[in-house]
Amino acid sequence: MTNPLIEGLGLIAGTLTTISFLPQVIKVYKSQSAQGLSFGWIAIFSTGVFFWFIYGLAIDSPSVILANAITLALVLVILYFKLKFK
Repeated sequence: MTNPLIEGLGLIAGTLTTISFLPQVIKVYKSQSAQGLSFGWIAIFSTGVFFWFIYGLAIDSPSVILANAITLALVLVILYFKLKFK
């Protein structure tokens, strides 16, 4: 397990970067359009976040695991809307 102070910084960073996706999810849901979002971006980004999640599991870092699990869920919601509102 990492230093609690370092893990705390990770939790703060993870929280901020993760919640930054909420406005996009809300906008896509309300407008019922994801036309401005690239499918390529969604695919590459979600793959990268998945690997960050696996990395977090490998190093046993709760902040990396939690932030990337939630970010991946939000990006998959965006992907769902992208396919649904096509």
